[in-house]
Amino acid sequence: MLGIERQVAEPADIVNEDRSETMNSTTDIESTNAVSWRTYLALCKLKVVGHIVFTAVIGMFLAVPGLPPLAVSLWATLGIGLAAASAAALNHFLDRRADAEMARTQNRPLPSGHVQPSQVVTFAVTLGVLSMAILTVFVNPLTAFLTFLSLIGYAFVYTVYLKRATPQNIVIGGAAGAAPPVLGWCAVTGGVHPYALLLFLLIFTWTPPHFWAYAIAKRDDYAKVNIPMLPVTHGVEITQLHILLYTILLLIVSLFPYLTGMSGFLYLGAAVGLGGGFLYYAVRLKKEADNKLAMTTFGYSLVYLVGIFSALLIDHYVPLIADLFR
Repeated sequence: MLGIERQVAEPADIVNEDRSETMNSTTDIESTNAVSWRTYLALCKLKVVGHIVFTAVIGMFLAVPGLPPLAVSLWATLGIGLAAASAAALNHFLDRRADAEMARTQNRPLPSGHVQPSQVVTFAVTLGVLSMAILTVFVNPLTAFLTFLSLIGYAFVYTVYLKRATPQNIVIGGAAGAAPPVLGWCAVTGGVHPYALLLFLLIFTWTPPHFWAYAIAKRDDYAKVNIPMLPVTHGVEITQLHILLYTILLLIVSLFPYLTGMSGFLYLGAAVGLGGGFLYYAVRLKKEADNKLAMTTFGYSLVYLVGIFSALLIDHYVPLIADLFR
C-alpha cells in the first residue's frame, strides 16, 4: 500500500519535492566550488616542502661566518617555500590521472574530487608568481632564476617527461630536489660557492637510495600506471643492489665537507655515524626483499637528511660559540 500511496501523491507534494531536489543540487554545486583551505594545504605537500625549506635555510647559515641577514633570510625562506609549494601543486595536477589509479594517492585532493583541475592550476601559478616576485624584489635575481629553474625541473622536466621515460628518472630528476641549499646560499651571498655545490652533491647522491626504498614498497602501484621506476623495470633485486651502491657512494660524498675544510670533527663524527646507520639498513634491505623493511629504510633516510644538515649547522657555529667563552 505504501508504494501505491507514493504513486498518487498530490501535485503540490511533487512540486515541493522538485523544489527540494533543485535546492539540494544547488547546495551540492556550491559545496563543490567552495574549496577548503585544508585542501589547498594538501596540494602543497607540506612535509616535502618542509624538508626543502629546511635544507635551504641551512644553506643560508652555512654561507656566512656569523648570522645571515634576517630580512633577506625571511624573504628567501618565504619565496623558496612558495616555489616548492607551487611545484607540488603542479605535480598534483599533472599526475592526477595516475593518482586516481594508485591506492596510495587515490585520496589526494584531485582524485577525491575536493578540488577542480583549473583551481589547482590557478593556485599553483599564483604561488609561483608570488615566489618569483618576492625573490626578485627582496632577495636577488640570481636566486629567483635558479629557483625558477628548479620549479620547472621538478614540475615539468621530471613529472612530465623523465618520470615516464626512464628508470633513472629519480637520478636525473634529483637535481631539482638537490637545489634548495644552493638557493639558500645564493640568497644571502648573491653567488654560488663550491661549498654550496657540495651540499647539492650530498642531496643529489642521497635521493636515489631514499626514493628507491620507497619505490620497492610501492612497486605494484607504479606498475599499475606504467611508471618505469627501477623496481618495476629491473626488479627488486637490482634495485636493492643500486640502493646499497648509492648508499656507499653517499657515505663517501658525505666526507667531502670535512676533507675540503668546510666542516670539522663534529660533523665528521655525525657523517660517519649517520652514514653507517644508512649503510646498515641498505645491507639489510639487500638481503631481504621486505616491504616493511623498505619503508623503514625510507624513514631512516629522512632522519639521515635532517641529521646530516643539522650536524653541518652545529659544526659551523662551534668555533663562534667557543669564542664567546674565551
